[in-house]
Amino acid sequence: MISIKNLFLKYTREYYALYDINIDIAKGESVALVGEDDSGKTSLLRVLAKLEKPTKGNVYIQNRPLKKVSFKSDISAGYVPATPVFLEKKTVYENFKYILSERKMRPEDIEAKINDAVIEYSLEKIRDEKVCNLSLEEKYILSLIRLTFRELDLLIVDNIFDNLSDIYVEIIADLIKSLNGKDTTLLLATTNEKIANMFCKRKIYFKNGSVVSAEEFEG
Repeated sequence: MISIKNLFLKYTREYYALYDINIDIAKGESVALVGEDDSGKTSLLRVLAKLEKPTKGNVYIQNRPLKKVSFKSDISAGYVPATPVFLEKKTVYENFKYILSERKMRPEDIEAKINDAVIEYSLEKIRDEKVCNLSLEEKYILSLIRLTFRELDLLIVDNIFDNLSDIYVEIIADLIKSLNGKDTTLLLATTNEKIANMFCKRKIYFKNGSVVSAEEFEG
């Protein structure tokens, strides 16, 4: 599914956010990227989401160079960043409608999908609330609910579990698991190994922009 070869990402002349990353991830595999803040996890996810251009190296998705992959027509990918992205001055309903309209759905189908989501996820109280008035936890939940409108080949989740109460961890974990189908590839970045173990059998450790062994990570 994903093959990363000799990947470097340099933000300044002196500083490598990613240094010689080599990773292969199979279709349907769930992999946790584990490391402290600024260890390179988010930088790698942003490269895979095509939000950062590598300084050097190659990334392939389904055997195609990443730069030639379209997330609209080639594969269905969902990205949940640590800072949720919405039309903040629009309501929850308007945000959902905008996303579905971008997919050229018929108006009646859009209404049906939104109504189904409102009922299934008990969003009646915030359906007409502006997103800017919601809590960060609610925005994470909406980010994940928004992805349920389509089947995903690739789900990328950044470090969203820090500072969440147990009840929100449980709600968000259930949503991620519901999105993570049999053929969905999951990449999840976290500082917490307990969170990694909730979703993933395989863990890749990051330190100072490089992939390290478990022993090096703990040392």
